[in-house]
Amino acid sequence: MSQAARKLLVTSALPYANGPIHIGHLVEYLQTDIWVRFQKLIGNNCTYICASDAHGTPIMLRARQEDISPEILVENFRLEHQQDFAAFHIAFDNYHSTHSEENRELVEQIYTELDAKGLIERRTIEQAYDESAGMFLPDRFLKGTCPRCQAEDQYGDNCEVCGATYATSELIAPRSILSDTAPVMRESEHLFFRLAEFESMLQEWTRGEAVDDAVGKKLQEWFDTGLQDWDISRDAPYFGFRIPGTDDKYFYVWLDAPVGYLASFLHLCARRPDLDFDEYFAKDSTTELYHFIGKDIVYFHTLFWPAVLEGANLRKPTGVFAHGFLTVNGQKMSKSRGTFIAARTYLQHLDPEYLRYYYAVKLSAGIEDIDLNLEDFVQRVNSDLVGKLVNIASRCAGFIARGADGRLAATLERPELYNTFVDAGDSIAGHYAARDYSRAVREIMRLADMANQYIDERKPWVLNKEGKTDEVQQVCTQGLNLFRVLMTYLTPVLPAMADKAAAFLQCGFEHWDDRNTPLLDTTIGQFTPLLTRVDPDKVAHMVADSKAEPATSGDNSSETTPSDDKTTDNNMISIDDFLKVDLRVAKILHAEAVEDADKLLRITVDDGDGERQVLAGIRKAYDPATLKGRHVVIVANLKPRKMRFGTSEGMILAAGEDDIFLLGPDDGARAGMRVR
Repeated sequence: MSQAARKLLVTSALPYANGPIHIGHLVEYLQTDIWVRFQKLIGNNCTYICASDAHGTPIMLRARQEDISPEILVENFRLEHQQDFAAFHIAFDNYHSTHSEENRELVEQIYTELDAKGLIERRTIEQAYDESAGMFLPDRFLKGTCPRCQAEDQYGDNCEVCGATYATSELIAPRSILSDTAPVMRESEHLFFRLAEFESMLQEWTRGEAVDDAVGKKLQEWFDTGLQDWDISRDAPYFGFRIPGTDDKYFYVWLDAPVGYLASFLHLCARRPDLDFDEYFAKDSTTELYHFIGKDIVYFHTLFWPAVLEGANLRKPTGVFAHGFLTVNGQKMSKSRGTFIAARTYLQHLDPEYLRYYYAVKLSAGIEDIDLNLEDFVQRVNSDLVGKLVNIASRCAGFIARGADGRLAATLERPELYNTFVDAGDSIAGHYAARDYSRAVREIMRLADMANQYIDERKPWVLNKEGKTDEVQQVCTQGLNLFRVLMTYLTPVLPAMADKAAAFLQCGFEHWDDRNTPLLDTTIGQFTPLLTRVDPDKVAHMVADSKAEPATSGDNSSETTPSDDKTTDNNMISIDDFLKVDLRVAKILHAEAVEDADKLLRITVDDGDGERQVLAGIRKAYDPATLKGRHVVIVANLKPRKMRFGTSEGMILAAGEDDIFLLGPDDGARAGMRVR
C-alpha cells in the first residue's frame, strides 16, 4: 500500500476524572487505538491524544466528600486512568488534563474571540436552586417528569425515553438529587453561545463526510426542531475556570472539555519540535482531525463543538466517529450480576489482548451496541487465537529449530499461496480504515484456516519421520511466513503478541508492506508460547470479584465523556414516597407469551376493582400455563405505560435479576386486599 503519508490527529473522548475505568469505557479507547496503530503501520503520521476531564460539580462534590482538594482528586484519577490504559496497550502520544494552563489559556482565547464577534449573549435566567445544599443545580442534578412524553424520573436537560431536549425550567415536578427536595427558582445572569447562528454551516458540514449516515439522520431531527443557544456558564461554587470579566461565573465543563483536545496537543507540541500547533488547527489546515466518541455525545461533538471552532476561526474536525454502548451477556452491565467489570479487576484475572481481540471481532463502523458474551468470549479467543493463529507457529517452530538449526529455507514451496495472503492485505486494510474491524478479523481468520489446511495437507510430522528434512524445512518455512503475514495484519489488534512474535521470528512488524517480501534464509529465535488459552474459571472469578466492587462513576459504557452528568443518583426514598405506592393482592386470570418478545408475558389480573392487563418480563422464569389462579402483589396506582406490544396497566412485583421470583401474599389472601 503505497501512498503519500497523511498527517492525522486522533482523539478519544475524555474520561471523567471521577471514577475508575471499566470495560464499557474500553470499547472506545481500544477502537481508537486499533485505528491509530493501523494508520501508523501503513506509514501515516498519526498522533493520538487524550486527557482526563477534570471539571464540573460532581468532581467538586466528591472531593468534598473525601475531604481532599479537587486538584488532588482529579490528579489521582488521571494517574490511575493512565496506568489502566497502558496495561491494555493503549498507546497515547500524549495524555494530559483539562485542568491545565494550556487549557485555561486556550478556552479564554476562544471565549474572547467568540465574544468579540457578538456570539456570546448575556441573559438573566431563572435557575433551580437547592436551598439545603446551598447551590444552583446543574441539569443532571435534577430529576422530574419529561414535559414532552410525561415519562417520570428523567434528567433536567433531556429525556431518555423519548429523546427530547428541553430547558431545566420545563421539567415537571423537579427534585434535587442532592437533597431530595424541591428546588426554588432564583435569577442569575448567564452567558449563551449563539449556536443558531451556525445552522447553515452545520447543515452543510454534517451532510458531507464528517459524520456517518445514521448520525446524520439523528442530527436532522435536531435541525428540524431548531438549534438552541447554549448556556456556557455556571454559577459558583464550581470547579473549573472562572470566566474573564466575572466574579462568580465559570466555564461550563462542556466548553472547556473539548478544548482539552487542543490543550493536550499544545502540551505535546512543546516537547515535540516536529509538531506545529497551527499546522493542525489553523482554519486552512490540510491535516486531518478525527474524534472517536460514544453515540450519547453526538450533539456536543457534531453541533456545539464545530460551531465553537468555526466561531473561533479554527479548523473543524475531518470526521466524528460514533460507536454504540457495551452490553454483557445481552444485558446492561450490572454490579449485582458481576458484569460491571472495572479495568483493574479484569487485569487481575485475564490477558488484555483477549479483550482487544474480542472487541475487534465485534466492532464495525456503525453505532450499534456490541455485546460481550462471556461464554462466546472464551470460545472465540481460544478457537481463533490459540487454536488457529498460534497453532500455525507452534506446529512449525520445533521442526525448524531441531531439523534446520533454526534456519528458514531459501525459497517458498508454494509462492502462489503466499501471494494469496499478501494480496488479501489491501482488502483487510480497507476494512481497518473504515473501522470495520469485524470484517477485517473474519478475513484474517479465513486465511488462518487456509494456513492450517496447508500444514495438515503437507504433514511435516510425517515427512520428518520419513527423514525428508528438506521438505520439512520447506513446509515449515512456508507456514511461518504465512503466520508472519497474519501477525502483520493483527498487529493493530494484538501489539503485545506481535512483539513476542517479532522476537521469535527475529523481525519486526513495523510496516504493512513488509509482508510483500517473505522471510527466507534467515535464523529465527526460540519459540515460546505467544498466548495461553482463556481459563473459564478465571472469567468466573473475575465476575465474582466484580460483584463485590464499590460503586464506580456510572453504569454504562457511554460514560467516557465530560459533563455535569457524571454523578451517582441518590436512590433513597422517604417514607412519604413509599406511602404513595398502592400495593394490592391480585389474582391472575390469564397469562400468555407475547409474540416477538423474548421476556414478556401478557397477564390479566383482577385487583378487586376489575380486570387490568400487565406486561411482565418474567417469561424466562415462568411458564404462563402455571400462573392462572395464582395470587401476586401488584402496584395498582402505577401510571399506564404504552409499550411496543401494548399498554401495561400496573406492575407485578418480583425479586432477582438472573433468577426471578414472583412476590406473593400469604395463603388466604384475596384479590383487592391492600398490602401493608
